[in-house]
Amino acid sequence: MKPKVLCTHHIPKKGIVLLEKNFDIEVLDNNLTVSDQLKEKLPEAQYLISLLSIQISKHHMELAPNLKGIANYAVGYNNIDIEAAKELGIKVTNTPDVLTNATADLVWALILAVTRRIIEGDAICRQNSFPGWSPEYMLGYEVTGKTLGIIGAGRIGSAVGKRGIGFDMKIIYKSMTRKLELEEKYGFIHYPSLNDLLGDADIVSLNVPYTNETHHLISKKELEEMKSSSYLINTTRGKVINESDLIEALETGLIAGAGLDVFYEEPFISERMRKLKNIVMTPHIGSATTNARNAMAIIVAKNIIAIEAGNKPPNLVPELNK
Repeated sequence: MKPKVLCTHHIPKKGIVLLEKNFDIEVLDNNLTVSDQLKEKLPEAQYLISLLSIQISKHHMELAPNLKGIANYAVGYNNIDIEAAKELGIKVTNTPDVLTNATADLVWALILAVTRRIIEGDAICRQNSFPGWSPEYMLGYEVTGKTLGIIGAGRIGSAVGKRGIGFDMKIIYKSMTRKLELEEKYGFIHYPSLNDLLGDADIVSLNVPYTNETHHLISKKELEEMKSSSYLINTTRGKVINESDLIEALETGLIAGAGLDVFYEEPFISERMRKLKNIVMTPHIGSATTNARNAMAIIVAKNIIAIEAGNKPPNLVPELNK
């Protein structure tokens, strides 16, 4: 019998093609409850392909005595109990690198959309409400020459900052480790203090992974450090920001605006947030390009193939790679 791969959702065909010759693949019915199906199907599975939105607990893993690997179709993997996986000898992989450009591009789409009021302008045109050009009509914020603050200068944060160079921006960053190459080659400036960065930046881009340490990294105290003319962009995880504090800051003008691709309780978005005019929102599409999503599917497949062959998977998560 072929090893069984259980997929919580459909993934692009390019990944499935790599697996279907040597694996038995079953995709859960998305019209039914995922948790109930996992209880029924996991006991027979050797591999699980999961999404970031699906919580995989120790209980789930214990249901599957033959489970060898969990391949998360995402860069993040905070949906998986890594300690339990380590205890049970289950390998966990993710899909880094391939969505860097797609996500960095979206960060910039959000920056330009919110600072130049693109969504408002589009709505005016569609409603045939354009009154004609005038000197002070629909004034926005010019990013050229301003200061871009990068919080988390990993692959995506670095790519966001590099794009800012094309706008003649000053790039400042805060990261767990100092990035000397970025400083020497691209002129990034390291800020040890988060508060100092928030106070100096005109636009702040959050690019940190979601962990216990980054939960509510930005709350009322941090928002108060920002300029009233500044903008906050988040494409990482919703809970990196205290959402109620952000809404209040946007309602009161504590900061000028925000661009969000992620939300606190996805897919739910609060009515207060939806009513805000100084925010641009996208439905978690940071990696949503054909190239990136196909590449993610291929990586998922290659990780599973490597585990089944008895090899170290190329994208084993760091906590299990010790």
